[in-house]
Amino acid sequence: MGNRLFVGNLPFDVTEKQVRELIEGGGRTVHSVKIVTDKETGRSRGFAFVDVADDAQAQSAIADLNGKDFGGRAVVVNEAQERGHGGGGGKFGGGGFRSTPRGKEDRGGRGGFGMRGPAQSMPRGSQRGGGRGGTRGS
Repeated sequence: MGNRLFVGNLPFDVTEKQVRELIEGGGRTVHSVKIVTDKETGRSRGFAFVDVADDAQAQSAIADLNGKDFGGRAVVVNEAQERGHGGGGGKFGGGGFRSTPRGKEDRGGRGGFGMRGPAQSMPRGSQRGGGRGGTRGS
């Protein structure tokens, strides 16, 4: 286990000082508190990450505080999970539109809308299909 805690279901108006006091209440040492905020509005998203001195203090905080009432809410305290690769990172989460499922991009082809077979490599305006261009009814 690590010494970083996820503290969730916090009131949106909570301060770093209040979260620090909550965690330190059992004689624990808090190194840092980071309340996660929305990038556009600056408003709290209702959770924070807290670094404590060691694993034993992290376990103690989880045992003592998980489910405890804090600001009228049952606070969630557990071990913070490391952010994995492929979780996004862009403004819109990185999902995007694509024809292949995540992790399958190496099958060849370019992907994108409507990519279904060998027609993608044909030049634009080719004879194939009934679109504009080409000859009709000859």
